[in-house]
Amino acid sequence: MERIKNFSGSLNGTGTRTSSGANKVGPTSPLVDDHPAPLKVIIIGAGIGGLSAAVGLRKNGHQVDLYEQSRFANETGAAVHLAPNANGLLRRWGIFAEDFGATLACYMEERTEEGDKVKDIDLRGMNAQWQHPWHLCHRVNLHEKLKKVATGEDGVGTPARLHTSSKIVSVDPEKGQVSLADGTIVTGDSKSRSVIKETKLFGSGKAAFRFLIPRQAGLDDPITRPLVERGNNLVIWYGADRRIVMYPCNDNNLLNFNCIHPESESHATASDEWNKEADFDQFLKVYENFDPALLALAKKADRSGIRVWQLMDMEKLPTWTKGKLALLGDAAHPFTPHQGQGAGQAIEDAATISVVLPRGTSPDAVSDRLKLYEKIRYDRAHQIQEYSRQAGKDWIDGKPQIDMMSYTAYNFGHDEFDNSENIFKRSRWSQKPNMYWRMPVAFGPFPGPRQDAYGRSLQEGLQRTFSTVSVKFKTSRTYLETLFPNSSFRFKSPSSVCQASISMTELDNMAWLGGNGYRHIGLYVHGVEYARKDGSTIVGTYLPVLFESLTDPIVSGREELGMPKLFCDVDVHRRGGSVRVGASWRGAKFLDLAVTDLKEDDPASEAGTIGGEDDHGILAWRYIPAVGQPGVADAEYAVVVPHAEEEPKATVKQVWRAPVAAQGKKAGAKIEMDGLDWEALPTLHHVAAALAKVPIYVIVGAKVVEGTGVPDVSAARRIE
Repeated sequence: MERIKNFSGSLNGTGTRTSSGANKVGPTSPLVDDHPAPLKVIIIGAGIGGLSAAVGLRKNGHQVDLYEQSRFANETGAAVHLAPNANGLLRRWGIFAEDFGATLACYMEERTEEGDKVKDIDLRGMNAQWQHPWHLCHRVNLHEKLKKVATGEDGVGTPARLHTSSKIVSVDPEKGQVSLADGTIVTGDSKSRSVIKETKLFGSGKAAFRFLIPRQAGLDDPITRPLVERGNNLVIWYGADRRIVMYPCNDNNLLNFNCIHPESESHATASDEWNKEADFDQFLKVYENFDPALLALAKKADRSGIRVWQLMDMEKLPTWTKGKLALLGDAAHPFTPHQGQGAGQAIEDAATISVVLPRGTSPDAVSDRLKLYEKIRYDRAHQIQEYSRQAGKDWIDGKPQIDMMSYTAYNFGHDEFDNSENIFKRSRWSQKPNMYWRMPVAFGPFPGPRQDAYGRSLQEGLQRTFSTVSVKFKTSRTYLETLFPNSSFRFKSPSSVCQASISMTELDNMAWLGGNGYRHIGLYVHGVEYARKDGSTIVGTYLPVLFESLTDPIVSGREELGMPKLFCDVDVHRRGGSVRVGASWRGAKFLDLAVTDLKEDDPASEAGTIGGEDDHGILAWRYIPAVGQPGVADAEYAVVVPHAEEEPKATVKQVWRAPVAAQGKKAGAKIEMDGLDWEALPTLHHVAAALAKVPIYVIVGAKVVEGTGVPDVSAARRIE
């Protein structure tokens, strides 16, 4: 575990520097990381936290350099808990602890110092609720595996480079420099001394002996066999102010001992090192009142391998980051060992770092991303840190002050990848508040005709193609007034005869639909005005219904634009100078439109709007029903799509027109509508029946218009 006194556990992200005036490639959206070069990342300290960060960042494609002041970068210590919250993160990186001897934690016993059993818990039932196993692992094995995955030639990304015997003497996060003891200056981003100056380490009041014993040695002795014969067993012997924790690792072949006691009994003077060789006679004196069988087991330890270290604590840092510097692991939040979460929280830190610095991260974004890392991790890490302190409290009157297992759900039932990715994506969404959202909102903003998946405006409108078949006719004003949603809509002219169009448009080459397209057909009522509450009016073409042949534009148009869209099949058949359009629902045709005797006309003759009307735009009425309150609207209001503001502008390539009856010829267009019945049209009969009642007095225009440039209708807005 990285320790703050050795400047360990810091991580610094940066991008390659460019010369003055060089072009920078910035993100085109807060939702996308598209910087072309990997970050250059310097990690100071190659312990479990530092190597875990190197693994995650390497997999993201970044260039990682680890600087370790020791000669071989070997992790010291005995065994470590890999609880489900940490184990799941390692498994996502392809690291399975059982492959290097990790042992499942299946049982837990609590005993008095005399050896009387107080609790005997079968953990297997509880552990079944966690997605990942609870392993007990030799720390050195874990360290070696992390080092191999981070620096080995196999795997995704460029191998991290490990620099041993490299003591850092100064860092400057603003200049991006790390200075080594040999005078070398490495350019990157680094840790600020000012962060360290504010930290205050202090003794927790406890120290711990630690050592390993071959389990077979305990099995061979009839006195100690009862203590070790059950494998996968974590045992704690409690005294009033001291305890011994024993658990297996290395496939149940080694027993790890962690013996916690008042620090004054092993670190009597201020000059004692925090981690020093232990005198075994001193150990026996500290635990002289404990179960003789347990002490007999402890005597089987290799005396030269017994260490004792002071359990240090630290005041909570006000921040873990400065500029492009971040602390992780013990450098940010040192743990006492009472919850077995120190290594796990360092791994969680590393997971978050890898989430907020994905491939393509710009160097300019690193500082803000590291602040987000701190925001994600700060409360959880310090909460578990406090749980560990509580779990380490001495017993009173022979009873524990808290139940160690009471924190299990909070500790184990967490996946930091999922948590970090959730907060990260929501943070990015918040940076671009003007994106289009529609249900289901759980998955983020939806791509559509007005934005891509990253909220960027689409620039392919000019490449979209359209082919419109439109028939304009005279009809009854008094009947079409029955299709207005309220009295704010009215005809501009008092004449009892008005004009309307049935128009079908076939769209294609739509990038937001993968280069495909769809068809829509609707009734357009001309010469309508909407009266605002202040008495002013806006004149346009009213759209009571628009049928479309594809779900995606229906959903986006209804939710984002307030358009009255419904689904139906739209079929188009062309032959020579004629075209026929049919609208149906599962084979039940309710509209048939035919245009014949088409003759090519000058494209300049086309005004570019439905029916060639010179009006303000399309008028519609949006209605959103209230959930659980039939007949009540959550929202309802008038919408307009101003023609003048639509982009891109359409470019008409070809126009064909059919003869009309007024020209002394038989009309070259025909419209037939049939409401059918509820059996044939179980969801559309009322709409089709109303359309079938629209009288067609005379055809006044019929045309086919083809061209490029399809507006995205983003000009749509509420009228008031």
